[in-house]
Amino acid sequence: MKIKILIPVFNDWQSLSKLMNNIDNEIQNISHEISIIIVDDASTFDRQLETENLSNINSIKILVMKENKGHARCIATGLKYILEKEEFDYVIPMDGDGEDRPEEIKEFIKTIENNPDKTVVGERVKRSEAFIFKLCYFFHKIITLVFTGHSIKFGNFTCLSKSTVEKLVNEKATWNSFSGALTKVEKNKISIPSIRGERYFGPSKMSFSNLLKHSLSIISVFRKTVLIRSALFIIFYVYLIKSNASIIMLTPFILLLIMVYSISSLAMRENMEEYKNSLKNIINIESLK
Repeated sequence: MKIKILIPVFNDWQSLSKLMNNIDNEIQNISHEISIIIVDDASTFDRQLETENLSNINSIKILVMKENKGHARCIATGLKYILEKEEFDYVIPMDGDGEDRPEEIKEFIKTIENNPDKTVVGERVKRSEAFIFKLCYFFHKIITLVFTGHSIKFGNFTCLSKSTVEKLVNEKATWNSFSGALTKVEKNKISIPSIRGERYFGPSKMSFSNLLKHSLSIISVFRKTVLIRSALFIIFYVYLIKSNASIIMLTPFILLLIMVYSISSLAMRENMEEYKNSLKNIINIESLK
C-alpha cells in the first residue's frame, strides 16, 4: 500500500525534525510505501530539517503556502493536493509537534491491513494536558454530543481511505472543521485507542480560546440539528422558568444565543469556492527526499 502522512506545520521545525526521525524509526519493519507531505502554513521562521538519515521514509515533500490559513485548512489543502496529484491508498493526517504519537502509526496500519478500504480514527483514551484543560475538553465533548447528537472523540490523527479522502474533498465543511466533516461524511469508521502525547518542544498551542473555537467549529458543521435542539431547549426552558423569571435565570438562555450566533459565524467559513481554489495558495513544492 501507498500511505501518505500529512503534516501541517507553522514555524515548529524543531519538533517536526524529531517527529520525522521517530516516524522513520517506527516504520522500519513495515512493508508498505510510507511518504510524508508537509504543508508549510506560510512559516516565518527559517526551516531547519534533518532528513539525511531517514532511510525508511520513501519520500518527503513540502507544500509551501503563500498565505497563512490555519491548521484545519492546511489539512484540507493537503488532502485536495494528495487526491489530485499523488498516487495513494491511505492518508494519515497528524500534528507535527509530537502530540500525535508516531508509535501509533503501526496500529493504524495493522488495522487497515485487517480491514481493507476502511477509515480508522484514533479515539482519545488518555490526554497529557493539565486537569483544567482536561475538564474543559470533557465539557466540549458533552456539549457537542447534546447539541449535535454525535460523540466525537477523535482529532486529526486518523487513517483515511481513498474513498473517504474523496468525500472530504467534496465536502465544504472540511474547509472549516476536519473532525466535524469526517463525522458528517463517513458513518462507517473503525476506532482504535489513542493516547495524546506531549509536545516535543515548547508549550501546547491549544489554549482555552483555541479549544473553544475548535469546539464551536465542530458544532457548526451540524448547525441545522443545533438550531432545532436549541429551539426545543428554549421552549422547554421558558416554560420551566415562566413563574420565576430573573436575570440570573435567563443566563443559560443568553449563553445559548451567544453560542448559536458564534456557530452561525463560524459556519460561514465553509466556502466551497475557496476550497476548490486552495491549491493556488501553494507557491512552491519542494522535494527533500
